[in-house]
Amino acid sequence: MLIAVAGATGVVGSHVVDVARGRGHEVVPLARSRGVDLTTGAGLDGLLVGVDAVVDVTSVRTQRRAGAEAFFGGVTRTLLAAEEAAGVGHHVALSIVGVDDVASGYYRGKQLQERLVGAAPHGSILRATQFHEFAEQVLGFASVGPVSLVPRMLSQPVAADEVATALVTLAEAGPSGRVPDLAGPERLDMVELARRVSEARGLGRRVVGVPVPGAAGRAMRSGVLCPTGDGPRGTTTFAQWLAGP
Repeated sequence: MLIAVAGATGVVGSHVVDVARGRGHEVVPLARSRGVDLTTGAGLDGLLVGVDAVVDVTSVRTQRRAGAEAFFGGVTRTLLAAEEAAGVGHHVALSIVGVDDVASGYYRGKQLQERLVGAAPHGSILRATQFHEFAEQVLGFASVGPVSLVPRMLSQPVAADEVATALVTLAEAGPSGRVPDLAGPERLDMVELARRVSEARGLGRRVVGVPVPGAAGRAMRSGVLCPTGDGPRGTTTFAQWLAGP
């Protein structure tokens, strides 16, 4: 197969590229660093010719609804239009477990993405929990000197390479709609995970748990970002990931 990966240089995207190539597929990387702006379509012309499936793992660092909807809506519409013009038969989107239950601007953007992909006749959607890497990323979200303010939340983190494997498998399977949610093997507290990362990496951060205010924060603390039903589960624990290379 010829698989285009939108967001090919990101945390999950780089793994998707490796997994796809490891299975013998050819890959077309789509990323700003490769001269492609998926919000406008600049640089995309001709790149999807002959492509069998597009895997979209793009992301944006904003919590504002307008920004998130503009990004995810823009990227998804751009890709779907280009796929139709090029005759691409499958669009795979990565989304987030619990996206319907947390009133955050970022999640509103992901909901829009899901609606657009769900309305396409050739779409597939995989929701996954936060990646193990998220525990390190949150250390930089809000910081004052050596102190990192980390949101209190329950998570069931999964290894990014296992998410990538699931996405490539889904791309191979053909249009499937929304498939069962993917999560990691353990339900864990994000503040504790951030502390473990800081200690293991020698970052010297003092981690302070902060409850996010309002309904969104209550939902995050209640565990709605964890799966509620049966579905595939990753096998790599957080400790194994932290101890890895």
